[in-house]
Amino acid sequence: MMNHTNTSQDILIREDRQGAVYLTLNRPEKFNTLSEAMLSALQHELDAIAVNTAARCVVIGGNGRGFCAGHDLKEMRSNPDQAYYQALFRNCSRLMQSVVALPIPVIAKVHGMATAAGCQLVASCDLAIAGRSASFAVSGINVGLFCSTPAVALSRCIPTKKAFDMLISGEFIDAKAALEKGLVSDICEDAELDTTVAAKVAQILAKSPAAVRYGKSMFHSQRQMDLADAYDFAGNVMAENMLNPDAQEGIDAFLNKRKPVWGQPGH
Repeated sequence: MMNHTNTSQDILIREDRQGAVYLTLNRPEKFNTLSEAMLSALQHELDAIAVNTAARCVVIGGNGRGFCAGHDLKEMRSNPDQAYYQALFRNCSRLMQSVVALPIPVIAKVHGMATAAGCQLVASCDLAIAGRSASFAVSGINVGLFCSTPAVALSRCIPTKKAFDMLISGEFIDAKAALEKGLVSDICEDAELDTTVAAKVAQILAKSPAAVRYGKSMFHSQRQMDLADAYDFAGNVMAENMLNPDAQEGIDAFLNKRKPVWGQPGH
């Protein structure tokens, strides 16, 4: 079953495919820049997905020649006001945190360019799969604007010196370099991007919905803790997970050499 929902005058396209939600940025003539309207549309969909227990995975992609070229600079220049900029970056930061906080995995499907806040969106996703010709940059420095908010996501995604080098140089890196740095989790031939993403989605959908939700929440939470607190927290989460019917079903199925039958998220 596939449901299509167009929002904000087609600026964002949503498709629901048997537990996977596909969100497609749809400003191809503007390289899918994150205008105020785009940020609002994305936030609306993520908020809805967060409370939808039927949703089990999200894929964010873009139409046209590239994934996302970051903020809409023309829109920004037409509003030269500090309060406006603070609100804009606050809304963008909220969106990026919503991606991380979403209880299910989020995959960036990247083709073409992912620059500035577009690269930030890639870094914020749990997984990122890129076509071989994709390119990445946090290039605000080239127009006199250090990519400060993208730096938050980037520095939590790739090693410190690699992140700062990208931020201070503004240089583009290709998909192979992005894979080596850890900005993306996989690369493939451009023509295979859809099928590679679909295979990853199928892999996630084959797992216990409850276990995936436990795992997404635990993984990001423990990264902010010191080692001892992280182990205490993870042990408590795992104990709770063990009492979930899916874990009991999965272990019984393994012991009895049969395929498990998963239930609902329940968490």
